[in-house]
Amino acid sequence: MTSTDEPPQVVTASRDIAAPAVEIFELIADPSQQPRWDGNDNLAQAPSGQRVRAVGDVFVMALTVGSVRENHVVEFVEGRRIAWRPSEPGQPPPGHLWRWALEPIDPARTRVTHTYDWTQLSDDKRIPRARATTADKLRASLDRLAALAERR
Repeated sequence: MTSTDEPPQVVTASRDIAAPAVEIFELIADPSQQPRWDGNDNLAQAPSGQRVRAVGDVFVMALTVGSVRENHVVEFVEGRRIAWRPSEPGQPPPGHLWRWALEPIDPARTRVTHTYDWTQLSDDKRIPRARATTADKLRASLDRLAALAERR
């Protein structure tokens, strides 16, 4: 692969969802809800009671491949923005980041932007998976999130 064939290291997708930001944010900030809308089919389950409330929180998620990840919250604005860096339990995060940003359009509609950023990824074993995380996969998460939020 030449450098011009490299996929982007910051991948983003956005979608307008017909639901209030506060309702959408609850589905994102509660890790036990995340497997319901994961478009990567990567998340198996998370124990309840881990609702994110601040930068510095860590939540635990089981993956479909059987491993466990600790997710270190690095950005948090209630109802508007949340981002985390996953890591193996007890290890420092290897540098990739998942971010969700919510912008209310009006009281009943919200623009949601999902970003995967692997510009700081330092673990070579994770690079093939990072390369495979495309805007289409992020869009699939947004579509599933919309389906849940819009029927609430």
